[in-house]
Amino acid sequence: MPELPEVETTRRGLSPHLAHRVVTAVHVRQPKLRAPVPPDLAARIVGARLHAIERRGKYLCFLLDRGALLVHLGMSGSLRIVPTSQPPAGHDHVDIAFGDCIMRYRDPRRFGLVQWYDPQLGDPPQLAHLGIEPLSDEFDGAWLYRATRGLETPIKSFVMDGRRIVGVGNIYASESLFRARVHPLMPTRRVGVRRCVRLAAAIREILGAAIAAGGSTLRDFAGGDGRPGYFQHSHAVYGREGEACPQCAAPIRRIVLAQRSTFLCPRCQRC
Repeated sequence: MPELPEVETTRRGLSPHLAHRVVTAVHVRQPKLRAPVPPDLAARIVGARLHAIERRGKYLCFLLDRGALLVHLGMSGSLRIVPTSQPPAGHDHVDIAFGDCIMRYRDPRRFGLVQWYDPQLGDPPQLAHLGIEPLSDEFDGAWLYRATRGLETPIKSFVMDGRRIVGVGNIYASESLFRARVHPLMPTRRVGVRRCVRLAAAIREILGAAIAAGGSTLRDFAGGDGRPGYFQHSHAVYGREGEACPQCAAPIRRIVLAQRSTFLCPRCQRC
């Protein structure tokens, strides 16, 4: 599933091509996504100018002078810039044209979302309950320490809870906890001030490095320019069960938490 770095990589790839351009056409081939694509989408946005593309968690918000588009990439979706002459493939469900180029939404599993909303009426329901942005100035060790007091939930589950912190998926949670030397099963209330400072810094560093590298290649993820991400080559623990820890050479372990694979070094990350 595309996570925060993949979505941010997509945003950065699309923005230079589309910002301040006018929507000239919309073609919906398959409206049956997670929620139906609005049947009046073309009527709402053709002729509108795109002012900016913003990201909130794993959602992209296309801010137009007549409302906005909310896009989620689902499990395997992508947005790419293609020429108008390029024919669609089987899973290319929505085209939004900006003159001589098309923003093409591809989604083999159809778990994604393409919706219109009016920002003047507030956030759409999908954004209403999202937590803090981990790359924002407000997110730091002090915030993390305050937010985790008195909670018994495992710290990895807390980090991955989008109602608390947005966009830290399974890969990046595993990598951040390893860098911070925090065991993923540790109850959040036991994560002290120093560990919270280390973990908040690690989350920011890991996400920043993943964005700089273009995200992690999972299944068919690619950025807005169609190129795959390469952060997977920098994984310290994720997907490396049985291999040597890069810090101490102990074998990396895989455990299951909330039905998700979690990777850790049992020597560096003590509970």
